[in-house]
Amino acid sequence: MASCILSECGIRPLHKIYTKPRIPFSSNPIKNKSFSQNSPVFSRVSSVKKHPSFLISCSGNRGRDWEVKVQAPQSIAVPEMGLEFDPAAAPPFKLADIKNAIPKHCWVKNPWRSMSYVVRDVAVVLGLAAMAAYFDTWFLWPLYWFAQVFSRENECTRPYKYRVNFDSGHGSFSSDLNLNSVVGHILHSSILVPYHGWRISHRTHHQNHGHVENDESWHPLSERVFNSLDTVTKKLRFTLPFPLLAYPIYLFARSPGKKGSHYHPESDLFVPAEKKDIITSTACWSAMVALLAGLSFVIGPLQLLKLYGVPYVLFVMWLDLVTYLHHHGHEDKLPWYRGQEWSYLRGGLTTLDRDYGWINNIHHDIGTHVIHHLFPQIPHYHLVEATEAAKSVLGKYYREPRKSGPLPLHLLDVLKQSMKKDHYVSDTGDIVYYQKHPDL
Repeated sequence: MASCILSECGIRPLHKIYTKPRIPFSSNPIKNKSFSQNSPVFSRVSSVKKHPSFLISCSGNRGRDWEVKVQAPQSIAVPEMGLEFDPAAAPPFKLADIKNAIPKHCWVKNPWRSMSYVVRDVAVVLGLAAMAAYFDTWFLWPLYWFAQVFSRENECTRPYKYRVNFDSGHGSFSSDLNLNSVVGHILHSSILVPYHGWRISHRTHHQNHGHVENDESWHPLSERVFNSLDTVTKKLRFTLPFPLLAYPIYLFARSPGKKGSHYHPESDLFVPAEKKDIITSTACWSAMVALLAGLSFVIGPLQLLKLYGVPYVLFVMWLDLVTYLHHHGHEDKLPWYRGQEWSYLRGGLTTLDRDYGWINNIHHDIGTHVIHHLFPQIPHYHLVEATEAAKSVLGKYYREPRKSGPLPLHLLDVLKQSMKKDHYVSDTGDIVYYQKHPDL
């Protein structure tokens, strides 16, 4: 099942560098999907001490008893009836159940429709750039910059463009791998992202979402790695706005505790067969850098800063905010997994949907992140419908996002609170939760 589903979106098998590949679509099937007090999905809690870990003993649905060391949240609110939903429990449904609930037409990729979004995006971006450059007033430039990030009417944000890039990298742009590659290289290079380097690392992220060590982007630091960081790095990592500028650094040097670069063909991210792909993408990225350098001599560095530099920084900040909050910041503590407790399904169910108000349409409903993570081959223009169809199966494993106003200003507070308390996870335990460092 795992290899079949992943192959539909062009995702390759796990690299051989992983000595113990994870089994993607693992779950505990239960014929009766109604939850009872004896179900592992719910736990009766009388009291929980503020202690980093405790033992939970459950009886599986196949008649075998198991015990696992679980690092618990600092506090647990107990419902009035004494029952509490446990998001770390194995779900009573399989990935196939979710897939079967999604209408068949949601899986159909239309390259002409996908290309129409690219054409519209490029046309509006170039039109706004020409307007701002022609009038060249400090009144219009800020409108141009923020229009690229927030304006629904102009529909020209860089995250919007990046969402189409996502479809190319996930294989949901079209079924033609060559077309995906051509479009992906043009669009990614234009925003200084190496296409194949990102595609491969993001594939690793999807295949290992929710795994403490094997996830690739915005995964938690273990306590050991956290303690190995110097004081300045810790402060920068968890003090706004610096985390919102992390994406270019991540492309060059990955995350703390990991080695390699998205630009280097010998990086740990890649296998030898992908070497040519990385060289090609790095060459395209270098060509874009050379083009920008040439433009600075033609139009001047200040004009280039206004046309490209400022929108690029805003794009990076918005992208970091969006991607971080799809995996962090829920009001309840959500689990991260290791070892046998991890599965593709359980990891994917810890991702979060977000509502961005007017901006939802601008970057193609990227807030529908749960279904996107479980089934990255679904094109973006079907994700809203697919999400609605899957809710009946997901039940409480789907966390309805807070409704946003016209602009998602509430997410700034969510980000701030997460930076204050989500610092690292325990070095031990197969189910762990974020802990707070007292000095941050």
